[in-house]
Amino acid sequence: MKSVDFKSISFDDYFAEKMKEEEFRKMWEDFQPEYQVMKTIANAREKRNLTQKQLADISGIRQSEISKLESGIRNPSIKILKKLAEAMDMNLLIDFVPKEK
Repeated sequence: MKSVDFKSISFDDYFAEKMKEEEFRKMWEDFQPEYQVMKTIANAREKRNLTQKQLADISGIRQSEISKLESGIRNPSIKILKKLAEAMDMNLLIDFVPKEK
């Protein structure tokens, strides 16, 4: 694997180049649902100005589990997502959208 000097290239430029590689692009696209779940949980928690510990106390889900969800180590069940949404006074929305062609 080739080393990259990030002092001479921005992450966005590097990412754009990597996305031209079919294997990388496929891997990235396959990971998107998990990434969106991780990002959505963390963003919702931060929007409510809650620490992981505070969310754990409100939701009854251990802080270590919330950390695993936000870092992608563990995938949440619908039941867990519903508990997190309720604890943050939010609605859970799951949607299927057409693929971009």
